[in-house]
Amino acid sequence: MNRRILLLIFLFCAGLASAQSQPKKKQLLAIGEQKGYRHEAVSHALATIERLGRESGLWDTTIRTDTEALTRKKLEYNARNLNDFDGVLFFTGGELEMDAEQKADFLSFIHDDGKGFIGVHSATITFTAWPEYGEMIGGYFDEHPWGTFDAPIIVEDPAFPGMKEWPSSFVLRDEVYQIKNYSRDKLRVLMRLDPAGLDLKNKNVHRSDGDFAVAWAKSYGKGRVFYSSLGHVTENWDDPRLQHMYTEAIKWALHLVEAETTPRPLAH
Repeated sequence: MNRRILLLIFLFCAGLASAQSQPKKKQLLAIGEQKGYRHEAVSHALATIERLGRESGLWDTTIRTDTEALTRKKLEYNARNLNDFDGVLFFTGGELEMDAEQKADFLSFIHDDGKGFIGVHSATITFTAWPEYGEMIGGYFDEHPWGTFDAPIIVEDPAFPGMKEWPSSFVLRDEVYQIKNYSRDKLRVLMRLDPAGLDLKNKNVHRSDGDFAVAWAKSYGKGRVFYSSLGHVTENWDDPRLQHMYTEAIKWALHLVEAETTPRPLAH
């Protein structure tokens, strides 16, 4: 065997070994369907999520504006379904079109298969007539009493991935939701509004405990769920801190990094 053939065999084997040593990129399905209010930030947000995954080399993003892929059924033209993904991201709103089988497949994908879910902003005003979805994500939208405002935010858990980029307390102009049907016994709050900087006499304030969560993480069966109401303002998706937060949240949800999610009470 001549040297040229030996060299080609060596290069082929070296390339094969290198490819095998590279971890397989995760697959993220990002859905931007909006029923009801249309959030202008959705396009830029999902484009940013796609770019962050591509630049990091950690995940590929499939962007859809419908829910067809949220099923285990074989689809026409060999279209991808839940079997092809490691996580799902929602920047959605309203009652999306999913039948009972799709809903069961979607929840099982997270709960039983241990896959990831990332909810952005209006994900908590999605499927408000589907209690099991509310249990999965951790709560539902209950007004935004102050609209888009200079939100005074406290970071409760700086050790969670994506939180270190933020100061321990800071102000960000965004639209932060008031959340109902959520309990600190079931999730770990990562950020909250500082009630000292809020107009608590606003007629749309429904909480009496001053507990306005901005971001949280939780387990759902074997799966991982992250939610943040930040991201209503399109320009915030150009903020490196917001990009870092969602990058690390996606990594955590996709089991690329570990973090503590034991629920904790509100510390005054």
